[in-house]
Amino acid sequence: MSAQAKFNRDEVIEKAKNLYWEKGYHATSMRNLQDVVDMRPGSIYAAFGNKDSLFTEALNRYAEQSAANLANCIAQEKTVLAGLQRFIRSVTICSKGGAPSGICMVVKTIGELTQNDSPELLTHATSILKQVEASFVNTFELAIDHGEISCDQDPAELARYFQIQLIGLRTYAQVNPNTEAIERYIDTMFNPTLNLFF
Repeated sequence: MSAQAKFNRDEVIEKAKNLYWEKGYHATSMRNLQDVVDMRPGSIYAAFGNKDSLFTEALNRYAEQSAANLANCIAQEKTVLAGLQRFIRSVTICSKGGAPSGICMVVKTIGELTQNDSPELLTHATSILKQVEASFVNTFELAIDHGEISCDQDPAELARYFQIQLIGLRTYAQVNPNTEAIERYIDTMFNPTLNLFF
């Protein structure tokens, strides 16, 4: 019978996720990881293979938590669009000062990595971003089914628009302390008279 691991794998992945999210892939050294997850480099390699594998698991954890957040926001509201509005607020305003970085970890990763230095990680991060967009497509399809949006609207186009706005707004919120301005912009996005989603 193999010896039981002397660490909590989920806890290590969570700590690594927050560190990678804050510092970025390249700026995170093995020494940083060792200090944060409280494991020796040999133990990290034995448990996760290498730095890239741990980063991949951390990125997957971030994606899973984001998907759960989206589902939870929609479940808490009476309409799908209200859920989307709650979601965008949660990742731009509510997380301000609490998250390791205001910028989406996946977007931050794609901006940092290149095909030359980390092609596999870049491909993986890009595939996650596509999955996120697909989840928004499903969300807008649900809103159309519920009669919240005209059936003439293209859910794929709406998802693309929403993702672009979300990425831009999170980046803007990172450098702009004016929460009221961000609130107003979110309200504008969901204003029926402007026909952005309706």
